[in-house]
Amino acid sequence: MSIGGPLTGLKIIEIAGIGPAPFCAMMLADHGAEVIRIVPPGADRPGAFDLSKDILARSRKFMIVDLKQPSGVEAVRDLCITADGLIEGFRPGVMERLGLGPEPLLNDNPKLVYGRMTGWGQTGPRAHTAGHDINYIALSGVLHCIGRAGEKPTPPINLVADFGGGGMMLAFGMLAAILHAQKTAHGQVIDCAMVDGSALLASMIWSFSAQGVWSDQRGSNMLDSGAHFYDTYACADGGHISIGPIEAKFYSEFLSRLGIPETEDYARQHDRTLWPSLKERLASVFATKTRAEWCALFDGSDACVAPVLSMAEAPRDPHNVERKTFVNADGVMQPRPAPRFSATPAADPVMPKIADGTDSAALLRGLGYSEARINSLRASGAVS
Repeated sequence: MSIGGPLTGLKIIEIAGIGPAPFCAMMLADHGAEVIRIVPPGADRPGAFDLSKDILARSRKFMIVDLKQPSGVEAVRDLCITADGLIEGFRPGVMERLGLGPEPLLNDNPKLVYGRMTGWGQTGPRAHTAGHDINYIALSGVLHCIGRAGEKPTPPINLVADFGGGGMMLAFGMLAAILHAQKTAHGQVIDCAMVDGSALLASMIWSFSAQGVWSDQRGSNMLDSGAHFYDTYACADGGHISIGPIEAKFYSEFLSRLGIPETEDYARQHDRTLWPSLKERLASVFATKTRAEWCALFDGSDACVAPVLSMAEAPRDPHNVERKTFVNADGVMQPRPAPRFSATPAADPVMPKIADGTDSAALLRGLGYSEARINSLRASGAVS
């Protein structure tokens, strides 16, 4: 499916799940890896989740496999013999019960990198319990940091644990372990926990805390809406503007564009006792013009100002349009693969189509399965 990118030549088996594991597989597929997604029977039935609009499943090959049947499990094991890595996102022990745990697969293929994506990790008192992004960032200390002063913590949708601390961390882990396997011929198991990953994403905040410049009181710090110069403000038309002129020279330009003299209270940029009153004064200023008027005023400046765009607006922004940050693939607007490579650019994403079983037959033939064996798997429902 993927025809370009620096990962061309890698083969990854993905046991279909939701959220972070598919995001990891999407990143690898975006950049050229051949990712074979193993999905359960009924995934494409009427009334099921519309896979043709599932961006996290883009640019893959698909096999519909019943992992409750031994012959289906055997087919997946055979695929793994030819693969560089496997990604799974079940609770600890599920893959072992299916007969697809690390021990048999690494015995079949000693170079295999076995990526395990969970919220709590493979060990620990919570390892076998359910959870979601909000729970993982709560336990890692991240959620406590997010929100305004005097208000309860605000979950940043599910970006931090699922996708930053989960999917992206596993993508890094997979590539690091694959590089090691290519040098040593030894694969390994990756225990990627969203609690661990979200904690790691907060490393700079832990550093600030160690230096005594971060308060555990939510909404009182420079980066958590405490500062007047790092926040969002409502405009006259109901839109919002974001500002972040942290550095002195950017702050000076910000005030200059607003027509505010850099004297008295405003000159004391980092005096935390003044932040609440300065926020109120800036809120009054920004309420006097529309978002578009503020954007025009700050256009081309180093004042660190940008409009807060909706998902409908972002693909139409001139900067995003010029950089082609978004792409309409098969009728689905979506972010284009990132980051960008000069010599091995990623191909445009392709949305999934799995109903005809074409990929399944071709992949099985590639393993050396005879037509009779393929037909037998189909007849039993082990592979659709």
